[in-house]
Amino acid sequence: MISLLPLFIILILFSGVAIPVTKTYGLKNPGKLLAILPLIVFALLLHELLNLGPRELALLESGWGFMNGMEFTFRIDGLSLIFGLMISGIGTLILLYASFYMKKYQRKGHFFTYLMVFMGAMLGMVLTDNLMVLFMFWELTSVASFFLIGFDHHLEKPRQSALQALLITGFGGLCLLFATILIGQITGTYRISELLDSSIHLGNHPHYYLMLALVLVAAITKSAQFPFHFWLPGAMNAPTPVSAYLHSATMVNAGIFLLLRLHPIMGGTFIWRYVLILLGGITMFIGAFLALGERDLKRILAFTTISALGTMTLLIGIDTSQSLKAALLFFIIHGLYKGGLFMIAGIIEKSTGSRDIYNLGGLFKPLPLTAIATFLAVISMAGLPPMIGFIGKELIYEAKLQLQGLNWILIPLGVGANIFMVGISIIVFFELFIKRRRASTPAINYREHDFPWSFLIGPLVLAVLGLLLGIAPRILEIPMTNGLYYIQSRMVRVDLSLWHGFNDVLVLSIFTILSGILVFLLRQPITRWASKISKWLNIYHLPSLFSNLINKYLKTASKNTDRLQHGYHRYYLMTFFLVTVALASIHLFDINDFTHTDFPASPIRLHVILLLTVASLAVTFTVFTKSRISAILSMGIVGYGIGLLYLYYGAIDLAITQFLAETILLVLFVMVIYYLPDFAILSSKASRIRDGVISLVVGVFVTLIVLKANFINIEAPVSDFFSANALTKAHGRNIVNVILVDFRALDTLGEITVLTLAAAGVYSLFRFQIKNLKNKKNKSLTKH
Repeated sequence: MISLLPLFIILILFSGVAIPVTKTYGLKNPGKLLAILPLIVFALLLHELLNLGPRELALLESGWGFMNGMEFTFRIDGLSLIFGLMISGIGTLILLYASFYMKKYQRKGHFFTYLMVFMGAMLGMVLTDNLMVLFMFWELTSVASFFLIGFDHHLEKPRQSALQALLITGFGGLCLLFATILIGQITGTYRISELLDSSIHLGNHPHYYLMLALVLVAAITKSAQFPFHFWLPGAMNAPTPVSAYLHSATMVNAGIFLLLRLHPIMGGTFIWRYVLILLGGITMFIGAFLALGERDLKRILAFTTISALGTMTLLIGIDTSQSLKAALLFFIIHGLYKGGLFMIAGIIEKSTGSRDIYNLGGLFKPLPLTAIATFLAVISMAGLPPMIGFIGKELIYEAKLQLQGLNWILIPLGVGANIFMVGISIIVFFELFIKRRRASTPAINYREHDFPWSFLIGPLVLAVLGLLLGIAPRILEIPMTNGLYYIQSRMVRVDLSLWHGFNDVLVLSIFTILSGILVFLLRQPITRWASKISKWLNIYHLPSLFSNLINKYLKTASKNTDRLQHGYHRYYLMTFFLVTVALASIHLFDINDFTHTDFPASPIRLHVILLLTVASLAVTFTVFTKSRISAILSMGIVGYGIGLLYLYYGAIDLAITQFLAETILLVLFVMVIYYLPDFAILSSKASRIRDGVISLVVGVFVTLIVLKANFINIEAPVSDFFSANALTKAHGRNIVNVILVDFRALDTLGEITVLTLAAAGVYSLFRFQIKNLKNKKNKSLTKH
């Protein structure tokens, strides 16, 4: 059965193509039909989870790919199963939810196309066995999320948020590409299975710190870690199904998956631990604190998501068996309660038309099922029993207590963040469902009985699942055991239960809950203070700093473009000649002095001197003459003189080519000159002197290059190759013709193409001019 998995992932990726077909058969909203695909993937992965042992994995080989080393091979192990189950399971509920939420949107077909592409890319990313393919799917998630965040592209804020998210995550994607190439070049393989089976660790390699820096940048940009955290709240301008799926359970966790997947080959070092601990700790705390200063429910959930992502990064950085177990469990917990809360935000928005929690209230009666789902989700977010969130919080505290040397800072940060999370959870539920409605409270437009089952089932299923896993947490022991084995390359005992006895962890939990209740009681001054800090950061800190940086970059690029692409052909030539002379001169004098050579100079014939003298006089006459026809004829003398020079040295074919080209050019110039205005002096005397100096410099430079090339002793000149292979391989006795037709065939084809286009342009100009003359003649005859 598992062999069908690649097929269904491909179907998910390209299912958007079939959306127009569904409209033909009267199916206006394809969300429910599309939900069947991730549901099948979920069933296949669940079946595989139940059949795989703790040290077993399934590799699905495929013989297709772009090139050697980029085969689309799938790896099904404990880690990929956990992420794959979350992506496909929550994805199914999101599609059902979006089938009603997006009902009145004009471009809902585009929405489902983007969402399915994103879902398929996420599944491909976590299930692939190839690092290069992982990068390809990684980038595809960024592109798909760009279209999803900016779905309401007629509004300015979604466009800005989409661009901001794409630039930041795209920068991280480039870093991941460079890191992947380095890993592949150093290890000789891009296959994850080969890297893990051979127990390769890159910590001792000279380029380890470079690779680690690139991987960390990729992970922290994708998972919205400080200082790149600010793109995630801005992404809340996307439709709510996007926020519920991308920014709680899938895309933002891609960085977490990358760290866990590469942990066996890159983790465990000093820099790995302390960078992740530092970034994760800061992100964890500021995310929870800034959430207190927000009024919009989706932005509150966005900042709590940032805090949760920081917690997972911190736990990976602690790098003990206990911390990695806590990180993996917290990934599951966070996806369950946060995905449900985002969907609840959409339900409330549809019912009241508002997401401002302080302008709402009294929603328990019109939305009782939503209230129950919210209650279960927020107590899981707060880490209260009997939800699975309580077990996760206990494991997190235990992991932090076990870290010697840094627990003096990690414990206060962690407890402070969890205190804020408890306070936020109580505030959100109280403001939405307990607080009495006021006269200014928005009217309730829809009640629960007005919504279809597909719109309500998502948050209810996730909330109940969080409760069931809290009551029976041993269900998660098998998948977590499998996942941890492929993270640490050794077996780790996973023991999950609600009660671990009265210990330090329980004391911290009680203190956290009581302090969170105190935050709720003092919510008005605390939220007011947090709101001021949040506004100050938004105005003077990272979001504005990033926007200003991008704007200054664009202005600088525009100025440089105007400076370089000015449209003046004379300055283009000047720039080209001067830069060429400057760069080539550096290498010109690096070679041994050409005066110290065994090659004597050949004698110069009198008629050659006369020929060069006539050509030089013709050039001088061309520069100073005021007659355009005289200038053209003198230029022709120069061209014919060069042709005679070719003829003297035996290059008959070149001489014929030169004579023909000069004749054609002279005829064209004489024909065109009739329509050109008289000579006018448009340049100043200083500019003409400047041009003369540049011409002399270029002439002297070319002369030196020719002399240098003539006296350099090359052991195997390229001419030997052509003379040896012209007849045997190209079947031609004229070496020059063979070079043009065979050895440089593409170059010759390009030259012919250019000449053809130029001839077509000249013909068009002549035709246009003749047509104008005929029109003028006809008008003149009409007047007479």
